[in-house]
Amino acid sequence: MKHPVDVHVGKRVRHRRWMVGMTQQQLAEKVGIKFQQIQKYETGMNRISASRLFDIAQAVSVPVAYFFEGMDGAETAQTTDAQRDGVPGDILADKEALELIRSYYAIPENQRRRLFELARVLSDAAA
Repeated sequence: MKHPVDVHVGKRVRHRRWMVGMTQQQLAEKVGIKFQQIQKYETGMNRISASRLFDIAQAVSVPVAYFFEGMDGAETAQTTDAQRDGVPGDILADKEALELIRSYYAIPENQRRRLFELARVLSDAAA
């Protein structure tokens, strides 16, 4: 049976891996394991040992504490706010959303601000 902490840590591993544009295979190679093990970690099926979590944190350039952020009950509040706003509770679990974020930050800053304002106007118009 999956423990909620293992699921949360696994999601954070997956999110960070996606954010840095790394495949499961690439992360596995950096950590010295098979990509199937990364799959099991990311789903919470297998627990990540402290030493392995340390290795993963180094491979994706974050402190170990990053994987535990949001475990203090904030998830419930976020889900409630997200449902009220009509946004999925775990929006970063969506690969398309992450690609959109990466693409957005690849745009030069002055154009990015204009795009942001356009998106804001369009979302207001849709409401």
